[in-house]
Parts: sequence; structure tokens; C-alpha cells
Amino acid sequence: MKLEFEYGHGLMAAELPDSTDVFIPGETVPDPPCLPQDWDSLYDATLASIRHPIGMPALKELAGPGKRVVFVIPDIVKGGCQATAHRKVSIRACLDELYAAGVEKKDVRLLFSNGLHPRATVPEMKQILGEELFGEFYWTGQIDSHDSEDYEHMVDLGTTSRGDPVLMNKYVFDCDIPILIGHTQGNPYGGYSGGYKHCATGITHWRSIASHHVPKVMHRADFTPVSGHSLMRTKFDEIGMWMEEKMGHPFFCCDAVLDTYSRQIAIFSGYAKEMMPVSWEVADKRTYVPWAEKKYDVMVFGMPQAFHYGDGMGTNPIQMMQALSAQVIRHKRVMKDNCVIICSSICNGYFHDERWPYLRELYEMFQHDHMDVLPDMDRYGEYFATNQEYIRKYRFCNAFHPFHGFSMMSCGHIAEMETAAIYIVGAQEPGIARGMGLKTRATFEEALADAKKKYVGPDPDILALPKTFKLSAVHLCLKDQPYDGANDPGGAPHPCVG
Repeated sequence: MKLEFEYGHGLMAAELPDSTDVFIPGETVPDPPCLPQDWDSLYDATLASIRHPIGMPALKELAGPGKRVVFVIPDIVKGGCQATAHRKVSIRACLDELYAAGVEKKDVRLLFSNGLHPRATVPEMKQILGEELFGEFYWTGQIDSHDSEDYEHMVDLGTTSRGDPVLMNKYVFDCDIPILIGHTQGNPYGGYSGGYKHCATGITHWRSIASHHVPKVMHRADFTPVSGHSLMRTKFDEIGMWMEEKMGHPFFCCDAVLDTYSRQIAIFSGYAKEMMPVSWEVADKRTYVPWAEKKYDVMVFGMPQAFHYGDGMGTNPIQMMQALSAQVIRHKRVMKDNCVIICSSICNGYFHDERWPYLRELYEMFQHDHMDVLPDMDRYGEYFATNQEYIRKYRFCNAFHPFHGFSMMSCGHIAEMETAAIYIVGAQEPGIARGMGLKTRATFEEALADAKKKYVGPDPDILALPKTFKLSAVHLCLKDQPYDGANDPGGAPHPCVG
């Protein structure tokens, strides 16, 4: 069969055996139905959710004259920016409730929870919020993007009982009503975005993030395949609940379960500890898909140059490794132990130095000084994270924070841990891929022929994943081993379940 896979800014064709199985999110297995996507219907559904929250009083009961409110809003990486996107609808519905209860507009702040991601640009703010919300708050200085290196606006909350440091945004800590606008959308880091993951990663400091986005957490057996029971997920929840304990009140969450196209399937509001299990139960039906009838020897997909972390993600070698590993984390349940990945990538030497100013240096270091595997780089995390020039670029030039590269490398090693080999097809600068321990071939057909000879035999079971990085991914499962969110064998029960 002939298929096309993402490659640079276009596609690359592949001739694969007719026995190849093909999975495309939202198409091969339809998503659960989304809510009607007109504004009025979504507004009414969101209003019903925030008026009947799980585990805590409604916004109107929490609000009142003089109360200060901070909306914590996901950055551009996920969640959709359509006219009826969850952020746009939910912020407006919450504002209407707050104003009706006596909150004044001057006491409201909109804060983008970019964490170690680039701080939001003005065009991104407009795209996420829409012209109306943007115009309502930007010109009075009430829209901001989290700056984890602005210590005047950070507060040190000590450590959790596990010893993880918690530093959080001071605007959020000081306000009376912190509102987390989140997305219950499949994520290789801990199962889902939203809930406590949102605050634990979005409004904290690199030292907080270094307690979980590191090899000693990400290379554990409970991390791959993805589930809601990993140590990383437990740490997210502990950090979020520690913030609530120190603030003296919970976050008010408003999370939407999203489909392949970031449309709202359901909306849940309330106290994260009680809300997340309810939200996940619905999201599991879309995210953990019991489709495969067998495990696969070969997994085939393509990587565009630009996707969710920005232009250059599919060509920058550190980001490439993270993207490869994300697919392993999501789909390990349907991969054989000797599984081979074949992935097209233009791999043209474009690092996008403005967005990742430190990754070229990291890549060069990895080629020297007894660096055999990516975890060997981990000891340089603080060295890079405290580099003042890279920090200035994060704060003022819309670059990623330098520690973000180490979370990417921690993830990137998983692809090497869990596969027999990885082939990059169509690399224009193949030495860059080889420098990450990847094999290179000119075509999918050449890569598959080599894999058959060396790893998987003459008649491998092949899984093709077109549109892997163009659509919101799922976590594939075997048909006879569906994921059980409450009792998944992948790890201990989640602290917020049961």
C-alpha cells in the first residue's frame, strides 16, 4: 500500500506491505461525540459546569466585591484557538459569573501558564483569547505571561512531604480566587494535561520542574507506557495540593475533555482532587483506545519541521528525540520489545536558535567527553538552567527556558531504551541524526529492508501512523487489554482515585 507521511513542510511517500495496519486519531476509531460547537451551546454547558462544580462551592459563592481573581491559562502549545475554543468560552463564562457577584474588572488578571515554555507573544495572546477578551484586558496591563525567573513575582513554598521544592507565581498565590482553565487532553507526561499538572508545570520554577522532568522519574518502569499512576503524575498532584495548602484555599478548575480537533467533549469544574478522576473517566474513552489486535515489530510515522513546540521541532535533534519518545510512551502497549521505528524527518540542520538558544551547545556537548547516552548529560542541568544569557532570552526574547532542554533529553532517551533501532528517513544532514544514535536511510523502503534483515525478520507486523504530529494523539492499547484508569497494571493507584 502507498501512504504519505509528514516530512519538512510537505509529505514523503512510502510503499508498505498491504498487511500494514493504519491508525489515524479520530478517523480509524471515531472520538466520542463532541458537544454542539456553536457559541451559545458551549457557553451554556460551561456555565452549567461552573455553577455545579465538583467538590467545592460555585464561583458566585466564592466571589464578591474586592475579591482578586487570576485566570491561569494554557499557552499556545495545546487546546485549540478556534472561535469556540475552551479558553475563550470558559473565561467569558467565568467572568460573567464573577461580575454578577460583584468582582470588579480591575481585580482580574489573565496569566498565561507557559512554565518553561516561551512567554506568550502579543499575537499569541490575541490568537488564544480572541480579539474581544484581548482588547478588554491587554490595554490596561491585565494580561501577563508567567516568568519563572522574575523572583519579585515568585514565592517559595518550601518542599512537599516528598522533598520536592515548590516555587509558584506570586500573583496566583496572593489572589483570592485562582482559576485554572485546563484541558483534559492526552499527554505522554502523566496521562493528561489539566488539573494539577497545569499548575505544577505552568506557574512554577525550573527547580520545581527538575523534581519530576528528570531521568530518575522519567526512566522508571511506571512512566512507559503512559498512565495516570506514574511517580511523575503523583508528584504533579502533590505539588498542586501543596500550593493549595499554602494558599489556604483550592484552585477553581474548569477543564474540558477535548477530541482530536480540540473540540469540547465534556466540561468539568471544581476541586482538582475530586474533579480529575471524573474528567479522566470520560477522557479515557477518547484517549486510551483498545484497537490493536496484536503487538507490532515496526512503527512508521513522519515528522514535520514545525509542530506543537514550534518551527524546528522536527529538525532540532534534541526535540526530534523527544517527539520520537513521546510516541513510544503513548503506544508502548502495542509495541513488541524489539520494535523498530521508521520516521521521516527533513533533519536539515535548522536548530531554530532563537527559540532554543542553548540546544546547539547541548548537542555539541553530547558528541564529546564520554557522553554515551542522553542521561549522561543530566549532570549539566543546573549549569545550563542558571546561565544568565539563556535566562535573559527566556525572559525577554520568547525562548524556551534552558532547563527545558534537559526535560527533553530525559524524555528523548526513552526511545533508545524501548526500541531495537530508530531509522530517520530523508535526512538532509544525516550526521545530526547519527549524532543522536539514530540510523539514516534515504527512503522508507530502504529502512524497512534493513530492519527486516537485522531486527524484525522477513514478515514483520507493521503499524503506520499518518498525521501523528498533526492531530491530537491517542494512547493505543490492545483490544483484549483495555486501559483501566482506576486499576491499570502499569502502576500504583493514583492518589486522586478511590
